[in-house]
Amino acid sequence: VQAKAVFVHFMVSNTPDFTSDDWANNIALAQAAGIDAFALNMANDEDTTTSSVPLAFTAAESKGFKLFFSFDYAGNGAWDQSTVTALISKYSGSSAYYHRGSQPLVSTFEGPGNADDWTEIKSSTGCFFIPDWSSLGAKDAVELANGVADGLFSWDAWPKGPVDTNTYPDASYHEFLGGKPYMASVSPWFYTNMPGYNKNWLWRGDSLWFDRWQQLVALDNQPEFIEIVSWNDFGESHYIGPLDDSQYAAFETGRSPYNYAENMPHDGWRNDLPYWIDLWKNGVATVSQEALTGWYRLNPKGACADGSTTGNTASQLLLEYAPAEVIQDKIFFTARLGSTADVSVTLGGASLTASWTSKPYGGVGIYFGSADTGGATGAVSITVSRSGATVATLSGESITTTCTSGLNNYNAWVGVSTGRSVSATPPMKVAEMNCTEGSGFGNFAGLCEFSCANGYCPSSSCYCTGLGVADPPEITGDPGYPLAGESPSYLGICSFDCNHGYCPDSACGPTEEPTVQPTTGEFLAATCIKGSGPTSPENFSGLCEYACNFGFCPMHLCSCDGTGALILPPDTNSSITGTPPDGVEDYGICDFACSRGYCPAPCTKGST
Repeated sequence: VQAKAVFVHFMVSNTPDFTSDDWANNIALAQAAGIDAFALNMANDEDTTTSSVPLAFTAAESKGFKLFFSFDYAGNGAWDQSTVTALISKYSGSSAYYHRGSQPLVSTFEGPGNADDWTEIKSSTGCFFIPDWSSLGAKDAVELANGVADGLFSWDAWPKGPVDTNTYPDASYHEFLGGKPYMASVSPWFYTNMPGYNKNWLWRGDSLWFDRWQQLVALDNQPEFIEIVSWNDFGESHYIGPLDDSQYAAFETGRSPYNYAENMPHDGWRNDLPYWIDLWKNGVATVSQEALTGWYRLNPKGACADGSTTGNTASQLLLEYAPAEVIQDKIFFTARLGSTADVSVTLGGASLTASWTSKPYGGVGIYFGSADTGGATGAVSITVSRSGATVATLSGESITTTCTSGLNNYNAWVGVSTGRSVSATPPMKVAEMNCTEGSGFGNFAGLCEFSCANGYCPSSSCYCTGLGVADPPEITGDPGYPLAGESPSYLGICSFDCNHGYCPDSACGPTEEPTVQPTTGEFLAATCIKGSGPTSPENFSGLCEYACNFGFCPMHLCSCDGTGALILPPDTNSSITGTPPDGVEDYGICDFACSRGYCPAPCTKGST
């Protein structure tokens, strides 16, 4: 059985000025965090592939660290098949190249249109191929090029909309991979404002860093690999590596209104990683030093202009929200503790209501909590104490209504404070515990909350958010079945819940009825299926009606008038483009519509 491993996505394009020492310093930090390898994201035709990658391998070889290639097919277009083959052949023999068994591991960022290339690449290099083709979803990705992928990597690390994260995407990959290896993603945050790359949206970060690790530790069908997104993608605000002035070129090329990573450290997110990684890999971990990590936004939502940033993005056929609908004005914190302790938070000298919302079973491990700021401002102080004695105190950056360039910074500030050395291990291994807390989507919520609290939390229907020792009610012997016409996903939880005394008639009944397999993903958030738009100063009415019908409904141009399951848009003709009149911002709707055969005024049809 292949051992579990944790990787982190590393943007090679940010390193034109890197020396061997720069690589060695970053590698040392990754090793200290328990990371097994850098996944080297390399865009096509980048100078850094020839200038910086050799330095990376030299440094990794000297440090006993591993690297592998992740070919980016989105940044600068598709890679040439022969170039990919040559790079794998050149570097896979290095002692620093990561292998799965005897095979060099290779991944991608997107590139499903070049899936056929990999039959020959694999034959020539013997690589183990685990691409990210998340734009297709697991079912279609696993079937591409006669199943050329040896496994799949999911880029789906962020919740979509005003909700916290869940493991439904992971369950989908498990279902369709049919036993092939799965690489899950973990990410702490997402905010990007780079008009030059047509990117200006956020996804909810907030409790994500804790939630995602907790859920993956508890997941019933475990991934073989985890890839953290990312080490140094400063433009998308999910970096866990150190701030570095030499790596900020993307803010200029992406025409960002300002550098929203500057003076916004994320190093504190690495502090708990050795514990999480040990717990995920081995089912048990030891607290050797107590520590406190805190993170929050420095600007309350609505303090300044939003810069046309949206929550979600229509470019991925997601329903868009105003940022204030998605993010929460809270101070978030974790504490790695050898025994139970209390937490308190002050903001501007005033005490906030603060508490743990998650505690590890047995008292040893990672505690998580938050404090609602109510939009207030001031200096931040978080203190963990035990029996009146301070364990750790974090004095963080002040929350303020002063904004750079008049825009809310939706990035996070992260700080860490370490406490005393201890040696404490949880009383039980993960394998000895079961789920004691969880939930589900929509009509599954109540069923899953009951079943997960009582030790049964199948990821095909629910998601587990806490482990312990369940004490379910006595078995009643009452049968439970999904109501007629419901999904087969209800089968297990209706049976369990009804047999333990909870049988809501909104989902379950005592007699077996025919179930119906949904034609769309039953755990996907609703998207736009109907919309309208302005008739002046430019007439976008027809375009909004057309595009919103297929989930592409940019909120700053169109109004979404109805939501539901995604209606798949027509295939694109990549040789056709659409542009708005000069000086008019169309948020991509002309290109979306024209490339699909609908190109009315005010759009102008073009070709590539």
